[in-house]
Amino acid sequence: MPEAKLGVIGGSGLYEIDGLGDVEEVKVKTPFGDPSDVIVLGTLEGTRVAFLPRHGRGHRILPTELPVRANIWALKSLGVEWIISVSAVGSLKEDVQPLDIVIPDQIIDRTKSRVNTFFGEGVVVHCTFADPFCPVLSQILYQAAYYHMGTHVPRVHPGGTYVAMEGPFFSTRAESNLYRSWGASVIGMTALPEAKLAREAEICYATIACVTDYDCWHEVHESVTIDMVISNLMRTVDAAKEAIKKASAQLPQHRGCGCATALKDAIITSRELIPPKKKEELALLIGKYLE
Repeated sequence: MPEAKLGVIGGSGLYEIDGLGDVEEVKVKTPFGDPSDVIVLGTLEGTRVAFLPRHGRGHRILPTELPVRANIWALKSLGVEWIISVSAVGSLKEDVQPLDIVIPDQIIDRTKSRVNTFFGEGVVVHCTFADPFCPVLSQILYQAAYYHMGTHVPRVHPGGTYVAMEGPFFSTRAESNLYRSWGASVIGMTALPEAKLAREAEICYATIACVTDYDCWHEVHESVTIDMVISNLMRTVDAAKEAIKKASAQLPQHRGCGCATALKDAIITSRELIPPKKKEELALLIGKYLE
């Protein structure tokens, strides 16, 4: 099976990566069904990359319908150790303006209809999630985006809290103002359960959050519309692509963060009580801890 070091999950507006060489498409089967689309493998700045369009080419899959377990499993099976996610978001703060980029460091889970773990059915795992985005990869992305965008508007913001909502509807005004009162920076629909599943897969995960609008709380700016989202997103996709390109060349050879060993002390179930079928099914994730 071909392998890649870096996985890129493209969000709305990002369906391909420019500059990939040695390109091939791979269909990956997983215990959790098919991924969102075929995975495009290639070389970017000397790094092997696996690119997956989150919503499928042609944007066919709702956020709630995304086969996230299959997506993360497929990337893990290809040897991916780092995932850069690109996500369209609304701003919840005055100084986070449309066309800006945020590299969030925290997240609030407001999803309600999504499976957010690979485990269960006889296997109990409790991963730490205090820092939901890999700090090493997030810093690399910030520096890469800052290099491209600088200090002028549009800008790149290091850190911030991402509210992950269920969708597909956008927020009500009451919800938007509630999230603002929590101190959140941006709101989107796709960072979860991706971040949780990436942690269980011991993959470093970080997000490039592309700000498209002020959600619906802003009294001066018009409320969010899909036309506004797409128009602004198209203008930030190029910046996201440049950040990915630069970051791909800066990944460390060896990972020293906690993401790489997230399952080491997280498997609670006694090894002898884990069903043989689950041991086989989940060998990609837990096999090394059962030897």
